[in-house]
Amino acid sequence: MNRLLNLVALIGAVALGTVEFIGELSLFALAGLSHIFRPPYYPRLVGKAFLEIGYFSLPVVALTAVFTGMVLALQSYTGFSRFGAESAIASVVVLSVTRELGPVLAGLMVSGRAGAAMAAELGTMRVTDQIDALTTLSTDPMKYLVAPRLLAATIALPLLVVLADILGVLGGYLVATQKLGFSSGTYLISTFTNLKTMDVASGLIKAAVFGFIIALMGCFNGYRSKGGAQGVGTATTAAVVSASILILALDYILTQVLFVK
Repeated sequence: MNRLLNLVALIGAVALGTVEFIGELSLFALAGLSHIFRPPYYPRLVGKAFLEIGYFSLPVVALTAVFTGMVLALQSYTGFSRFGAESAIASVVVLSVTRELGPVLAGLMVSGRAGAAMAAELGTMRVTDQIDALTTLSTDPMKYLVAPRLLAATIALPLLVVLADILGVLGGYLVATQKLGFSSGTYLISTFTNLKTMDVASGLIKAAVFGFIIALMGCFNGYRSKGGAQGVGTATTAAVVSASILILALDYILTQVLFVK
């Protein structure tokens, strides 16, 4: 009987903790969104966050996209050659990259780089009382620290995904033409024939959502950090893990909404 009661108590505690976390995260997100559209504005902070999230993430996103396109072309050729369907490689590469792999892989890379940096920075500010100091100076921390990062990430990630799409398709093109013996003109014609506006638009919609999620989880975990250096490390890990899981979950949800009738 005691074991059953302990199990019920554990399930209840987990359920209450989950509901409490979702509530805190939702209120934090709504507060951050409201501050984006309300004055005062800090364009310099938005620009700084944009550089940190977007510009400095270019190398890792570019390399990831190129090699993903190259591997995708090789693996597609290996599979399709068994059925004599090698001509479908170009369409598979361009659709996979623009719809799924571009936004998802870019989001995961930016989460590991910029999301962790945001959580570490805000967590350090929290444990060293710098956030409390902003409040003392009549500066809203949500307006000054969170809103610029949310806006910058939401804008930066779609731009990174545009680059990832181009480089991913380029990687597949290089492998197909230089290694697999495809005709350059035929491959390009097949690529552009099968590419639709909605394919690119859906990837950019996903990227904007993923960018917001990355900044939200980085700021949320850093803002709530406590317990000194160990707490900052825990917040950084939680930011990356939670953002990565949400990116994969939301990718399925958005794909269901955008493509499944």
